Order: sequence, then structure tokens, then C-alpha cells
Amino acid sequence: MRMLHTMYRVSDLEKSLAFYTEVLGMRLLRRKDYPEGKFTLAFVGYGDESENTVLELTHNWDTSGYDLGNGYGHIAIEVDDVYQACEDIKARGGEVVREAGPMKNSTSGTILAFVKDPDGYLIELLSPNRKD
Repeated sequence: MRMLHTMYRVSDLEKSLAFYTEVLGMRLLRRKDYPEGKFTLAFVGYGDESENTVLELTHNWDTSGYDLGNGYGHIAIEVDDVYQACEDIKARGGEVVREAGPMKNSTSGTILAFVKDPDGYLIELLSPNRKD
């Protein structure tokens, strides 16, 4: 068994695709409209779905927004340099909501940051040497 993808609903597919591809550097792997169901599925990620876990962005054509709820936490992405990734994301118009720095209440040396996508979903950036 393996994890295939994580799905969440987005209110503006084009804006979300721009964020994940242009700001976070993912690739659009596939996209399909379902006119009878009035929705579109778009899959983005850093590598081919046959070998990587990806994100499924679902856009329901007749829904203008969603409540995030209190159960969602974040997705996590490992980056080589969290500090540099934050600078790159800000330079591309992304919103960093927790600047890069050591994980609070930890002595592990883990460096992390959080960015927010256009719908308010949090993405955690983590250093490769994390121990938490």
C-alpha cells in the first residue's frame, strides 16, 4: 500500500493552480472537467503520480467558497533550506504566515515555516534534518 493523494476543495481553481505551480514550484500533472457533475479535478505535485504523493484540487463550479473547519491542520513539504524557500515564496507573491525558524518548544533543531494558499490552507515547510 501507499498514499496516493490528499484532496481538498478550492474556490478559484486558476488562482490555486497558479499558487501551487508558480509559487510552490509543483507541476500540473493532470486536469479534467466533469460537466455533468459541474466540477473539475486538478492534480499537482513534485513528481509523477506513480511514484509520488500528490494534491488533488477539486473545484465545484457552483460553490464560491468553503469553511476550513477546525479539523484540517496542514500539508507538509520538505525543502532544502526553509529560510530561502520563504524568501522565494514571498518574491513570487506567496504569503508566509510563520517565518522560518526553530520549532518552538523543541531542542531537535528542526527548522520550519508556514505559508498560506489562496483558500487559507496552511502548508508547512520543513528542513530535511528534522527529528520531531
